[in-house]
Amino acid sequence: MSRFFSEKFAELEAYVPGEQPKDQQYVKLNTNENAFPPHQAVAKAAAAESEKLHLYPDPECLDLRVCLAEKLGLEPEELVLTNGSDEVLNFAFMAFCDEHIPALFPDITYGFYPVFARVDQVPFRQIPLQEDLTVRVQDYLHAAGTIFLANPNAPTGIALSLDDIVRILETNPYNVVVVDEAYVDFGAESCLPLIREYDNLLVVQTFSKSRSLAGGRLGFGAANPEIIRDLNTIRYSTNPYNLDRLTLAAGIACLTHDDYNRRNCRIIIRTRETARKALTGLGFEVLPSSANFLFARHPAIPGEEVYRRLKEKGVLVRHFAGERIRDYNRISVGTEEQMEILVNKLEEILKEDGRMNA
Repeated sequence: MSRFFSEKFAELEAYVPGEQPKDQQYVKLNTNENAFPPHQAVAKAAAAESEKLHLYPDPECLDLRVCLAEKLGLEPEELVLTNGSDEVLNFAFMAFCDEHIPALFPDITYGFYPVFARVDQVPFRQIPLQEDLTVRVQDYLHAAGTIFLANPNAPTGIALSLDDIVRILETNPYNVVVVDEAYVDFGAESCLPLIREYDNLLVVQTFSKSRSLAGGRLGFGAANPEIIRDLNTIRYSTNPYNLDRLTLAAGIACLTHDDYNRRNCRIIIRTRETARKALTGLGFEVLPSSANFLFARHPAIPGEEVYRRLKEKGVLVRHFAGERIRDYNRISVGTEEQMEILVNKLEEILKEDGRMNA
């Protein structure tokens, strides 16, 4: 860091995104991108808007908010649109945490949560997952802080039930509960229907995963209008033109063809289950997943070694160095062909070690 860097960030450990290598072509199963491109109408809509790039976009994102509200059965004032779901999560740390209101989240979850807390200089507490890497709901009852829960959780893929979320909401009436549903469309149950019943609920979703717009950077928060006004106060105080014209147009086209997205989700779920069975057949322990990825470990090979040897064979997965999960790798669900390549390369590794018959 330079000598000008503020001391308040001297110990900051930045979030580390997944690898985006350019040294060779990989079977890329490391960043939970959707295996399918967006509908062809999405690119056309964005291109058509390119002639207006000399003009600012609508800061209220009204057309897209109206379209999304209709799709979700909500009102436009119950939604805030953001530059990826990371932005609304950061806004929530800024708006609903301070020196008296800590942020609470699991010790194994989305790695951006502790980074947001440190950048926004709010106290936080990481609550350990249970031995089986599930959330212990009792730890979040009467919690005295703003709660952030990824559901399904990342990197485990394990989801809480709607009943569990309701228990947390009802025992924290004076605290905001943020439910980060980045992967909800791959098998979990959304909390969106609850936002009118619980005024302390903020649901966060993204277009990156189930709607194939990771490169478009589009997310949203859904909550009662008062919470949305709080978030917009932060948004207008930091980046009022947070969504560009291309993304706004792409988002509307994406929602117009949402049947295409739903179909792709169903394919990914089937592919995930086929891959899970194949990995289990190779001796891997695979956690139950409601996301577009699998979290798996082999009892005989360290996780980092599996990651490294797969990379040498042209397959990228995501390895985490945390002590409790260092033997696991997170494997994004790709196409059927990509998952077959993964399984074949894992078979090769096991044969090289003499751990299965040739």
